[in-house]
Amino acid sequence: MTSTASPVVPLALVMGGSRGFGLLLARELGRRGHRLVICARDADELERAAADLSSAGHDVTTETCDVTNRDQVEDLVRRVEEAQGPIEVMICVAGIIQVGPLEALNREHFTSAIDTMLWGPINISLAVVPGMRERKRGRIGLITSVGGLVSVPHLLPYCSAKFGAVGFSRGLRAELAGSGVSVTTVAPGLMRTGSHLRAHFVGNHSAEFAWFSAGASLPFVSIDAERAAAQVVSGILVGRAMVVTTPLARIGWRIDALFPTLTSAVFDLAAQLLPGASAPAETVEGWQAAQRMSPSGRRVSDAITTLGRRAADRFNEHRT
Repeated sequence: MTSTASPVVPLALVMGGSRGFGLLLARELGRRGHRLVICARDADELERAAADLSSAGHDVTTETCDVTNRDQVEDLVRRVEEAQGPIEVMICVAGIIQVGPLEALNREHFTSAIDTMLWGPINISLAVVPGMRERKRGRIGLITSVGGLVSVPHLLPYCSAKFGAVGFSRGLRAELAGSGVSVTTVAPGLMRTGSHLRAHFVGNHSAEFAWFSAGASLPFVSIDAERAAAQVVSGILVGRAMVVTTPLARIGWRIDALFPTLTSAVFDLAAQLLPGASAPAETVEGWQAAQRMSPSGRRVSDAITTLGRRAADRFNEHRT
């Protein structure tokens, strides 16, 4: 009499998996048969995300964790692997978006961006790599941005952190060559996730929100985030070196590499056309910036951002 062992279901850890693109990546991994551990700082958002994933039949657990805190991250990895087994796939998508001109920014904006989007990927990667190397297998996906390949006006803290994350991700892949562990650098362009409602705005809040939310919502400028998630997960699972999700992002990256003077001139013009700094100097989230618009401006913005707002409803981006 012979017995057949049950197949081992691979475990995927998604840092920043409670909403937006992180939630979509978790959904896609679940569809492909992975057990899921999703992590974020907000326990309520995690609970809603877990309910969403569970309702689709996915095996999911949640862990509150601040990716900027090295001790929390190392403890998280230890506890997850002790309780659930080896982490086969790790994706770090945790991030913050800060929009506004340099004169409205302060050092704290840069610190929080770098802590989350550079130290965050470093912290979690260094925590999972030893176990993956020992097992001689593993997939790491670090979600950077086209803003880590081409720096654009009014997103300076974001682009600064993302440029660092691209360098770390590509260097980590080289360091792990031949180990059985792959690292995929993911550089998405604009995607319709509804993240404009949770981005942080400084300077002229309503004007900054108007241009950013339009870019994050309009077809041809942004792409469907579920399609992007499928592309990204496929790339990570086969161990591709790099995934750039949108045609505009790929074109912009190549043009900047070949003709940096040209792209500098374009961004110089864009910076002059974008809103200047104005009081108040506080930082507000996108949903708050939208409320500060004039009634007519709000109606126009709502019409332009219809797809983005629908995505926010579907991907747990609304502030409750």
